[in-house]
Amino acid sequence: MCNCAPDSHLGMKNQLVRGGVAPTRWVVAVGIACMLGAAGQLNGGDAMRMQVSPAVSRAPAILTVRVTVEPAADNRALEIIAESSAFFRSSQVQIEGERGVPLNVFQFRDLPTGLYQVTGVLVGVNGPRATVTRLAKVEPSPGSAR
Repeated sequence: MCNCAPDSHLGMKNQLVRGGVAPTRWVVAVGIACMLGAAGQLNGGDAMRMQVSPAVSRAPAILTVRVTVEPAADNRALEIIAESSAFFRSSQVQIEGERGVPLNVFQFRDLPTGLYQVTGVLVGVNGPRATVTRLAKVEPSPGSAR
């Protein structure tokens, strides 16, 4: 359940009052922000949790991905993928099983406009152990071509 208050997220209410954002776009932006803040289902239990911020930003954007991995002897690698219809970027780090660092932070810089699916994959000895996906939106900067 999302606990996002319409007037607390991204200053959207102020933009609406001043006539800057169409109501439909506002609802979509708040919906994306709520999805990012809500706890997601993991394929494989609670082996991994992921947070992507900001939920909505202006191009060229910097997305920060924070991944918490529960220590386990089976953990070998963590891969994060940021993908839109026109752009792809990924990063991978090795994990040292039970001695692995629990918090991993990734930054994807200079992302162009688009709706991004950000996917984290925790890889174990026998393949993927957990997968988490979040959405982030990068909007055009004011005055730029769409």
